[in-house]
Amino acid sequence: MVKSREWSRKTREEVITLHRKGNGYKKIAKMLNIPRETIGSIIRKFKAKGTVEMLPGRGRKEMLTSTAVRYLKHRVDKSPCVTAEELRKDLSDVGTEVSAQTIRRTLRNEGLHDRTPRRTPLLSPKNKKSRLQYAKSHVDKPQKFWDSVLWTDETKLELFGPMDQRYVWRRKNKAYEEKNTLPPVKHGGGGSIMLWGCFASAGTGKLQRVQGTMNSLQYQEILDDNVMQSVTNLRLGRRWTFQQDNDPKHTSKSTRAWLQIKGWNILEWPSQSPDLNPIENLWWDLKKAVAVRKPKNVTELEAFAHDEWAKIPVDRCKTLVSSYASCLKAVITVKGCCTKY
Repeated sequence: MVKSREWSRKTREEVITLHRKGNGYKKIAKMLNIPRETIGSIIRKFKAKGTVEMLPGRGRKEMLTSTAVRYLKHRVDKSPCVTAEELRKDLSDVGTEVSAQTIRRTLRNEGLHDRTPRRTPLLSPKNKKSRLQYAKSHVDKPQKFWDSVLWTDETKLELFGPMDQRYVWRRKNKAYEEKNTLPPVKHGGGGSIMLWGCFASAGTGKLQRVQGTMNSLQYQEILDDNVMQSVTNLRLGRRWTFQQDNDPKHTSKSTRAWLQIKGWNILEWPSQSPDLNPIENLWWDLKKAVAVRKPKNVTELEAFAHDEWAKIPVDRCKTLVSSYASCLKAVITVKGCCTKY
């Protein structure tokens, strides 16, 4: 049933005024451009109730008591993964029969929405302690220090990955028509590539494709080919700092010895902390930009990646690094747990 329109108080009062002056329903309806049935309803209500105000009791009755709503809020606060069906059964056990849809609607009205949970690293108590110590020991570093850090990391770029979700408009039972399918990956080598990249507050540095499975030796070669050139291009100066995570090939005995010979200042790094590396945000930007261009093969995938990496605005890099202190404060606030960064 379609809900009838609610007329304003001023309009309803005008109807009563015209009626008191002796005007009939039909004439009032024509004067105010309101349906005759509505005129009659307003006048009958006034005669019966003596008012044109909206009276209480209108609308659909609430199906859940305030106590039931409080229970639902408490339950999902303690167990966010509980389903609407499980909540329905809980209420049914105490004599309250409602649908799962009613429970979903009630929770949405209370500001609680069902969402896909964010993927975060599994943090042990040791990991949390290490992250918290890192944040506390670095939160007071001046911005000048963070501006001189060269942030590095590796990422996997897929030809038809989750960032490149594609859809087709098709009729029922037409899924396998050639125009409604995606062609196989050509020259794909698995349909993905691994990239090593770096950036600083001053912009993006070098980006290099990793051939095959990277080991400690190949990692050292990549650093040798790209790091100092990036430091020079980004004008980080003599007192710059090198950042890397705790991947085994980064912390192997041979890599540690190689880095010691280089004499680079290495930023200590807590394990399981991708949210503390701002380059993760740039990887996200890169994958979205490459997906928009819809590469057809791995050769295009790599070419587009280099092209889009070079296009990332300096302001984007600068903003990520300038907000790093806020990231560390967030880690301290949540006592070492994961953050939105």
